[in-house]
Amino acid sequence: MIKYRNVVQRMKAAVDLHIHTALSPCAEDDMTPNNIVNMALLKGLDAIAITDHNSAENCRAVCKCAEGKDIIVVPGMEVETREEVHVLCYFPDVDAALRMQQFVYDALPPIENRADIFGQQIIMDENDRLKGHVKQLLVTAADIGIEEVFSLVRSLGGAAVPAHIDRESYSIISNLGIIPDELGIRTLEITPFCSTESLTARNINVTKYKFVRSSDAHALGSILERESFLDIGSLSIEGIIKALG
Repeated sequence: MIKYRNVVQRMKAAVDLHIHTALSPCAEDDMTPNNIVNMALLKGLDAIAITDHNSAENCRAVCKCAEGKDIIVVPGMEVETREEVHVLCYFPDVDAALRMQQFVYDALPPIENRADIFGQQIIMDENDRLKGHVKQLLVTAADIGIEEVFSLVRSLGGAAVPAHIDRESYSIISNLGIIPDELGIRTLEITPFCSTESLTARNINVTKYKFVRSSDAHALGSILERESFLDIGSLSIEGIIKALG
C-alpha cells in the first residue's frame, strides 16, 4: 500500500477465495497442497483461500507450501450452518482457523464418514504426504446458527461471506429467503457465471454489497484464471480480510 499526499493507492488482486483440498470428501484426491499452489501460480493468481467443508486441517500445509512463492494463501473453511447455509470463513492465521474448527467439530453430528459413499477426507503435510484422515463426516450441517458463525469468525479477527448466493441450494437466499441486515454483511460470493440480472431477479440490491466471484474448485482445472478481482489496500491476508469484512 503506497501513501502519497494523504491518498492511499489501492490495487486489484486476482483471487480465487473458495478452493477445496482433498480433505473435502467431494474433492478430487489430487487437490493436494502443492498441486493447488502451483496451479494457482500457473493461472497467475495473486491470492487464494483454502475453504474445506467444516474443517481447516489442511490450511497449514497449503500455507507452508506457499512460503517463498509469489502468492497469498488465506486460511479458511466453508461452514454449513444449522440452517444448511454455506458460509465462507476467512481467518488472519492458521491458529485462528483451527480455533474455529474446534467450535465446528464440537457442533457436528456424531456421524462417521463413509469413504466408499462420500469420498476420502485426507489430511496432508506441505510435501503432499498423507498424515491421516478425518473420521467425522464433514459434509453435513453443524449445530451452529448463522448468526453465531458470523460472531465467532469476527471474534477471531476474520471475515464471513455467504457462499454461492446465486445457487438453488445451500445459499443464504435459497434457504433463508433474505440477507438479514443484522448480520452486517458487506460481501457476497457468486459463482463464475452469475449475472447482475440474475441477482436482481432474486431481489438482491446489487448496489448495497460487494461481490466476489470464486470457483468453489473441487478439481485443479476448476481453479480460476485472472478473472475475479478484489479491491484491496495491501496484498496480504490482513488486506483481503479487511476488504471482505
